[in-house]
Amino acid sequence: MREVLLLCWRDTGHPQGGGSERYLEQVGAQLAARGVKVTLRTARYAGAARREHSNGIQISRGGGRYTVYPRALAAIALGRFGVGPLRGVRPDAVIDTQNGIPFFARTAAAAPTVVLVHHGHREQWPVAGRLIGRIGWWIESRLSPRVHRENQYLTVSLPSAEELTALGVEAARIAVVRNGAEPVPARVPTGDQQTRTAHPSIVVLSRLVPHKQIEDAMAAVAGLRGHIPGLHLDVIGGGWWDANLRTHAAELGIADAVTFHGHVDEDRKHELLARAWVHVLPSRKEGWGLAVIEAAQHGVPTVGYRSSRGLTDSVVDGVTGVLVDDVAQLTEAVGELLGDAESRTVLGEKARARAREFSWEQTGNGVFDVLSAVSRGERVSGLVAGATVS
Repeated sequence: MREVLLLCWRDTGHPQGGGSERYLEQVGAQLAARGVKVTLRTARYAGAARREHSNGIQISRGGGRYTVYPRALAAIALGRFGVGPLRGVRPDAVIDTQNGIPFFARTAAAAPTVVLVHHGHREQWPVAGRLIGRIGWWIESRLSPRVHRENQYLTVSLPSAEELTALGVEAARIAVVRNGAEPVPARVPTGDQQTRTAHPSIVVLSRLVPHKQIEDAMAAVAGLRGHIPGLHLDVIGGGWWDANLRTHAAELGIADAVTFHGHVDEDRKHELLARAWVHVLPSRKEGWGLAVIEAAQHGVPTVGYRSSRGLTDSVVDGVTGVLVDDVAQLTEAVGELLGDAESRTVLGEKARARAREFSWEQTGNGVFDVLSAVSRGERVSGLVAGATVS
């Protein structure tokens, strides 16, 4: 594997960038560390340079929310003739990230395509509007599986692999390489009894967008604060739904019990996680749930929804956290954990032990194995562990 091209509608610097973008860039950085030439083609946004070099990755930006797709295809096609922003890029494989809609890179690229899918978006498409939502789901569920019927698929969890098979993708072409996690910054203490808040505290680590359903965490606070004095919710993350959430907190009468921290740096993020008693991830849909592992690094168990699918992989129900089916059960489970220090500690320590199993190096190695096989004309299936190279 000499060179790879990564395609994604956003990068981690984008105001709406999140976990899927982080996965791709961490993989890119790991591949670059192994001597692979890595180029990322993505959208441009206010304040972003057209070209940038970061963590060993050459980033090329162009287009917006929708135009990023045709402009990337044009850049790939022109690059084959030595013209345009991707001139000189000769990948052995292309990772085409399907965040609902793929780039359909195979129509323009000479190299084999690997379709990266974090999870299905059926539950999220309605947010885009009725017409766009129907078109988007048709592209994701019907057109993409047909166009990519010979291509390798890559996803981040076993439930997401099951979703792909339900759309008609052959299991023999679906590789699963789970998310990694960065170590807790050395200058930040990991969570223990010394770092926890004196008052009962819940934390949510998430982008602030509708499908993350932060409102359900707020409903839990509203339902519990009457008999759990001092209960407080810390919301870490930014997003365009921020103002709506602040308004909702006021409507519930819990504005004084919720702190919106916005987007914070890594140190502050881990400081806030280390303070928490319980992490809540009420998302409607997750491919994996990186926040689960980051909270677990501090011995903080997660309560989330079984229906999100991805959390059934990142959370071991009853062992490293608790999975529930609705907001009433969410409230009950959070209340029980806040009131039972022993159970909370046992779950948290088991979560911490499991978090040690994941690293971005292993993730990068797993994706490297998949890409290498694809460049040889082979297909990979099942869970790819990506053993650490000594």
